[in-house]
Amino acid sequence: MRKTPAPAKAQGVFQNHTEQIDSIKPAYFLGTDNPRHLRAIHALWVSPQPRESIDSRAGCSNGPDLIAELRRRGLDLPCQRTPCIDRDGFEVKRGIYYLTDKDKRLIRRWKNKRKQGGAK
Repeated sequence: MRKTPAPAKAQGVFQNHTEQIDSIKPAYFLGTDNPRHLRAIHALWVSPQPRESIDSRAGCSNGPDLIAELRRRGLDLPCQRTPCIDRDGFEVKRGIYYLTDKDKRLIRRWKNKRKQGGAK
């Protein structure tokens, strides 16, 4: 009995595979009614926020996970690494989250729909 040949490396088993993250991210921000999300969005709307501020303002203990949830809901929310000095005097890079112009447009659109009763 002959074995079936394995696919050539040039073809690859996953040649048509797209990342799962891209396939589940909505085309635009669909909104949220989670109070933590709303507090984080408000804080980010006012100004860029480091992780510690997201934790305290949103009332959570895992700001990066909260940001990841908002990203899965359709926002970009980039993180800019900024040098700073930690309490031990070492230079480290902390992450500062911010809303892009596109994020702000999506949030405005969602808020307008919500005012009109069309979105949660």
